[in-house]
Amino acid sequence: MPSVMPLPHIDPKLVFAWQAAHSIARGSPPPVHDRGGIRVDTQSETELKRWVFPHLCDGFREIAHSITAPRHTLKLCGTDEELRGALPDRWELQPGNHFMVATTACRDANPLPDGYRLNVHRAGAVTRACILSPDGDLAASGCAAETADAFIYDRIETAPDHRRKGLGIAVMAALGAERRSSATPQLLVATEDGRNLYAKLGWAVLAPIAAAIIPER
Repeated sequence: MPSVMPLPHIDPKLVFAWQAAHSIARGSPPPVHDRGGIRVDTQSETELKRWVFPHLCDGFREIAHSITAPRHTLKLCGTDEELRGALPDRWELQPGNHFMVATTACRDANPLPDGYRLNVHRAGAVTRACILSPDGDLAASGCAAETADAFIYDRIETAPDHRRKGLGIAVMAALGAERRSSATPQLLVATEDGRNLYAKLGWAVLAPIAAAIIPER
């Protein structure tokens, strides 16, 4: 099983550092502190606002009970059970994720399979990497964002027809090679499937992340 670092409470500064870099990677507004949590006014077609809370607090409960409209997201560094117990019934749980940190240096990737090509592009704080198949199809991709407080990986994806060839590791290695400071933590948020993959690469779980939305009616 993947290792879980024994942190009774995750450091709020680390969560804020991840969210700040994540907002840069996604082109979202910068996060702000709000009632013990971190708010991003995403204002997208699917989401108006998102909060991430390092732990349950009165501010979390205040927001959860005051919001009645859809297109708002609440996230908690905690379990689904903790989140569900603090929410009114109108909120609907979403699939959980895992907040992870690298505990070893980025692993070098094996050579790409014959015919596959890696492209890396950096623009400011954001690096994007993609691997094209011999036919020119997008086989794997991902991005990273670096701030003074964190280096985060985001949207690491491999197309179904190109999995089990080490392409995801190659993307991670290419992004990690662009990291300018070795002093900042490397962070990511992984799905359940991704958690097992990253654990094999030397990543550890800092905390589960539970999420909920108010669905459209």
